[in-house]
Amino acid sequence: MLLPVLCSARMERIFRWSGLLLMGWLCQACAIPPPPDPVAPTRATHRIVAERVSAVVVTNRNNLDRWVNRNFSTSQSPGDADGGSAAPIAPDGYFLTADHVLARMAGRNVFLIYGHGGRLTPAKAKVVWRSESADLALLHIPVTTPYYYQWTPPDRWLAAGNAVIHGGISTGFKSGEGKLSTALAPETALTGTRKFKIDIPLQPGDSGGPVVDAHGRLVGINSAVEFLVPMETAFFVDSEGNRPNTRYIESLIRNDRARNSGRNLGVE
Repeated sequence: MLLPVLCSARMERIFRWSGLLLMGWLCQACAIPPPPDPVAPTRATHRIVAERVSAVVVTNRNNLDRWVNRNFSTSQSPGDADGGSAAPIAPDGYFLTADHVLARMAGRNVFLIYGHGGRLTPAKAKVVWRSESADLALLHIPVTTPYYYQWTPPDRWLAAGNAVIHGGISTGFKSGEGKLSTALAPETALTGTRKFKIDIPLQPGDSGGPVVDAHGRLVGINSAVEFLVPMETAFFVDSEGNRPNTRYIESLIRNDRARNSGRNLGVE
């Protein structure tokens, strides 16, 4: 009789925990978002973004040093390159980008170009994780990345109307200010990747770049730009980004660090 009793107690705990999670989600869904943060991006915010501008390049080439060292000379550029932007999110070489930036990576090399030691440095990247449905990918390069983004606090609302800027390779050094068009509720254990919109018209090359709040913290990753095209004249509508569950991204990084540590010790 002991086994049925133990199973019953276990099921009771599971149902109780599930009920608490559901109640938390319902309370969050019914909560009223706060008013927009009145803080606007400052010169310091723009400097934070400029320090962290990073590029993804997908190419058949095995080395990009000559191209980068010659200030991205057209004569040295990889003619087969696909690419976009990325956001450094840890001090040890982890970056987020949009998954569609890697759409043609099969059989090719993926490079990240990051401002390392006062100069742009290309490094071959490892793809740690990809999600086509979320349009997000986590990359790693074996270098230190002292300039990286902290997430906006996951336990707080991000209100519609909050000021944002963008840190992609096309707009990161001269980003105009915009606003978050979508309110994002506090993150829970059940929160998946969430789409949001901003009113900044982004440019080619910005895909995968960071959307940053007025305090220089990461809101999410740019995914797409939407235009309305009546009678062949395009009008900007909005840009779309994705915010992952930050705890899940942190767990991916922890697990990859553990694997890297095991390889360094000769452990498989």
